[in-house]
Amino acid sequence: MRCRLGLEECPKNDAGILRCFPKIEHPFGMVIFGASGDLTKRKLVPALNRLFEAEILPERFFVLGAARTKMNDEEFKSRFNAQPDLLKHFSYTSVDYQNPDTFKSLKRIVDDLMKKLGVRNLIFYLSVPPDVYVPIIENLSRTGLNTETSRIVIEKPFGKDLKSARKLEEVLQKSFKENQIFRIDHYLGKETVQNILVFRFANFIFEEIWNNKFVDHVQITIAEDIGVEHRAGYFESTGLLRDIFQNHMLQILALITMEPPSSFNGESFRSERVKLLRSVRPFPVEDLENWIVRGQYGRGTVNGRAVPAYREEPRVSKSSNVETFVAMKLFIDNWRWSGVPFYLRAGKRLPKKVTEVAVVFKRIPHSIFPNVPSRDLEPNTIVFTIQPNEAISLEFQVKRPCPGMVPQLLSMDFRYEDYFGVKLPDAYERLLLDVILGDTTLFMRRDDLEVSWELLDPVLKAWESDPERFAPYIYPSGTWGPKEADLLIERDGRKWRKP
Repeated sequence: MRCRLGLEECPKNDAGILRCFPKIEHPFGMVIFGASGDLTKRKLVPALNRLFEAEILPERFFVLGAARTKMNDEEFKSRFNAQPDLLKHFSYTSVDYQNPDTFKSLKRIVDDLMKKLGVRNLIFYLSVPPDVYVPIIENLSRTGLNTETSRIVIEKPFGKDLKSARKLEEVLQKSFKENQIFRIDHYLGKETVQNILVFRFANFIFEEIWNNKFVDHVQITIAEDIGVEHRAGYFESTGLLRDIFQNHMLQILALITMEPPSSFNGESFRSERVKLLRSVRPFPVEDLENWIVRGQYGRGTVNGRAVPAYREEPRVSKSSNVETFVAMKLFIDNWRWSGVPFYLRAGKRLPKKVTEVAVVFKRIPHSIFPNVPSRDLEPNTIVFTIQPNEAISLEFQVKRPCPGMVPQLLSMDFRYEDYFGVKLPDAYERLLLDVILGDTTLFMRRDDLEVSWELLDPVLKAWESDPERFAPYIYPSGTWGPKEADLLIERDGRKWRKP
């Protein structure tokens, strides 16, 4: 099957599958607020550099860095390891996010660049702390920078609860139309996450068994082997439920379980995601301990290195009750998934970095093999490894080569790198490209955001109202979380996979 450029396979070169995207013809401008920060250096500029190397970017464009830090253009460019020809398109200006006068100066610079390069499409990327989202948006509006052809990109967290999320949305909606707002969740930009949709909706044999008649349960794991590192200040005011579950986890859950959209376009695809999330059963606050386990890492050993407890990290309170691990059980109350439990877990300072989805099918009802009861036959499982070793695996029983009929569980693996032989693009490469093209398909819509907060807000309020009752269980760094997380799934006669 040919790709959108008529190619039968991905080009085997440094640009990899990015070569499969056509060159952008129209000029664009990008203003990055918080351009002196870590995200710009680690993700945004490297993504732009890859798009530039793949010859996707147009001949005329500009990238204007804007931040509080005082520096000139050359100092700004020297921060990045990028192609010199790309950096020729970069410039910088200092901005006080709270001061409307500096936005007037910013507008003059932007207007000059747009006129000089013939740019109509202007992108504002808010790579800044959430507490300055509102003043930036309001100042863009006051100075008239929020034109009909401008777009705005905001990073998570989108508020810290339902109330603050709605307040942020009110400010956004006053200044920009919904199709101009790009709420970025980088997990949706990952090739392996998107491939869940192709696996489900392009393979009839799998979609036919993707329901409660055949599926016993589903596990989703998002594990990191690192601690909070330089994000301790942010994490103290956020916690893992807000940081991972409100966005990444629920978006993966939606892709695994949503109904097929009428087509893969922005509105149809996003509407099915929202419809699914609205079907998730609310958590019973009065019995929350039996549905959600909260943990915090203690001292331990990760990858052979002794590491401190969360409360011993710099900028963390010695009595902090912030969670660094969450495990939960939930149900989806719709026709397809009624009765199927979903077990979700995420945490920091776990044994390894891995994100995987395991769809575990029901056991056979009866074993015909002598001395092999059905309970001893491991069930078929389809595993999506989203990172780091991107793969899809099918676990099934085969006959062991020996006398007698002895089944043995084997795994048939498809690994992206082995088959395609190309480097998968970073999520930001795909998402920045979609922003430039104005494609909102892989971005969160307002109702998408609100329904996730509606689900988790009661949990957060319960935790905050009774901190002693819901204090996090301490687990040793380098383990898979507190033993209470194991009990959560073992009570149902199941067990967590070891990714």
